[in-house]
Amino acid sequence: MTDTRGSNPSYETYNGPLPGDRAGAQQPPAGPYHPPQAYGAQAPGATGGGQNTGAVRRPRTGARTTPRTRKARLRVAKADPWSVMKVSFLLSIALGVCTVVAASVLWMVMDAMGVFSTVGGTISEATGSNESNGFDLQSFLSLPRVLMFTSVIAVIDVVLMTALATLGAFIYNLSAGFVGGVELTLAEDE
Repeated sequence: MTDTRGSNPSYETYNGPLPGDRAGAQQPPAGPYHPPQAYGAQAPGATGGGQNTGAVRRPRTGARTTPRTRKARLRVAKADPWSVMKVSFLLSIALGVCTVVAASVLWMVMDAMGVFSTVGGTISEATGSNESNGFDLQSFLSLPRVLMFTSVIAVIDVVLMTALATLGAFIYNLSAGFVGGVELTLAEDE
């Protein structure tokens, strides 16, 4: 048997991985490697009916100027209730803290503007008589009382939001078993 690698340059022995092969994938056996032919080119040793004029047509390069965005259509088949409960608990705690801070800032702004003294004076005149001073709005809406009320509302909000989100995950899992779940189309950002 003779070695034809030197006489015919289109046949080469190639023992390495092919482009695009994954690491650990089965490699092709060693042997002759046939490079890809250009469109319209004739294979070595083939005879044409006179149609091959020797010009090789090559594919156009740069035909597409915008990069192609890959899209994947996925379905949310199940929501884990434990993870939904943890995330909703943390988010509701953050919302509760924001509520307490917003209530205290709003109270301080309204007190600095004199809203409580003006409205409180009007209410005490309207509800008061000769023997009593009437309803004292400033003592009723003091900052510690407002913060305590807001904190109670925030704690109730944390419990309710966590319970409703977890219940919503259970209901979603039941309905996804019947109708298949929510379908999402994700696009790769390039």
